[in-house]
Amino acid sequence: MNRKACTSFLAIVIIGFFIAATGHGCANPIAPSGGPRDSLPPVLVNVNPKDSSENFNAKRVTFSFNEFVEVANVHDNLIVSPVPKAEPIVESKLRTVTVKIKDTLEANTTYSYNFGDAIKDINEGNVLRNFTYVFSTGDHIDSLELTGRVQLAETGLADSTLIVMLHRNGDDSALIKEKPRFIAKLDSLGRFHFRHLPAGIFYLYALKDEGGQKKYLSKRQLFAFTDKPVTIAGDNQPVTMYAYLEKDTSKPFTSTIAKPAAGKPDKEKEKDKRLKFTINLESGQQDLLGNLQLTFPDPLKNFDSSKVQFTDEAFKPVTNYRLVEDTAHKKITLLYKWPENTAFNLIVDRDFAEDSSGRKIPRTDTLKFKTFKESDYGNINIRFNNLDLSKKPVLQILQSGNIKDSAKLVSRDFRIRLYKPGEYEMRILFDANDNGTWDAGEFFKTRRQPEMVQAIKRKLVVKANWDNENTIDL
Repeated sequence: MNRKACTSFLAIVIIGFFIAATGHGCANPIAPSGGPRDSLPPVLVNVNPKDSSENFNAKRVTFSFNEFVEVANVHDNLIVSPVPKAEPIVESKLRTVTVKIKDTLEANTTYSYNFGDAIKDINEGNVLRNFTYVFSTGDHIDSLELTGRVQLAETGLADSTLIVMLHRNGDDSALIKEKPRFIAKLDSLGRFHFRHLPAGIFYLYALKDEGGQKKYLSKRQLFAFTDKPVTIAGDNQPVTMYAYLEKDTSKPFTSTIAKPAAGKPDKEKEKDKRLKFTINLESGQQDLLGNLQLTFPDPLKNFDSSKVQFTDEAFKPVTNYRLVEDTAHKKITLLYKWPENTAFNLIVDRDFAEDSSGRKIPRTDTLKFKTFKESDYGNINIRFNNLDLSKKPVLQILQSGNIKDSAKLVSRDFRIRLYKPGEYEMRILFDANDNGTWDAGEFFKTRRQPEMVQAIKRKLVVKANWDNENTIDL
């Protein structure tokens, strides 16, 4: 073997050894993938007694599926209509689901069992959504329907955790003492759909059923009602309800047992001798549209406004301002009409304030700050099409779910000069009593509906130094 061939052979041997040692190479065994993931829900292959049976008198229903299944959270998922006095027992084994009926069935009545998301296959957890089984103890299946939606009156949004209830009894006490005749759940958009209803007059409600009792037990439950009963007949119009949280006027329980004060290290006690407070500046700048505020963690025992100096950049005293202490003695507000892009000083003497523990600031301090420029803000111009001014609309501007500003709309054109840049949400409050704020409803005494709020899907985006034009169709 010549030298060149020997070198090539040696290189092949080294490469082969490296591949064997590291486990890399085309001969490395790979486990088979097993094919695509199963994404299909279980399929019903048989049910005994059959679906939509008439003159039903069985005590057990057996469902057979094409694969191994299980049932989960039956209590939360299964809706039986009419609502039974005794809940059925639901069990799964291999490919079957068995329902044992514990309730005494009523004559000439259509029953439906909606399993919601309870049934799924064992291997992949694919859910058989809203699987429904129907039967009748009479000679026909009731087929009437009622649809509608529920929205939160205060926000105009949906809450899918509420349930909708149909009562036969129109007495107010039925809400507290009796279970409803039929119930339905809401989807993510707040919509409900009753199926297989008999003809008749019903009383329609919605509530937050946190205890699972399907009753109105507390003013802490979201609740909605209709102004009049609904008549279930051949063609039923959709119904909209507005849920609200009734104002609870009961006094909260307050414990009279004093809690022992937690001990603090000596260093923390030393720090506690200094009065602390926060100032609502933004990176050392004052909002042209707001007030300067000093906020204290504990109530003040003494506040001396004469020991606070408000000056311009050259330390010349500023006039036409006011210092106001709130009733809780935890906030001091400086009221002043701010000019743009201007520097100021706030000088606080050591004795300007003292809290209930005798704490003061350690020395006289000077706070230097500057106001924003007008160009740091944007202008808002909104045109509301189809706005009914007779309903006394109020525009609410929100950020992170909190109302930042509200304004009565006296025309379909709304303008604000100078507004902080950012992304905002908007709602329209229809202020029936014209007091500028949303008012809840009241059912048991006055049957007063809550004031309605319409949420606006479109965001309000405000850019700095810009005329932000918006047209909104209501």
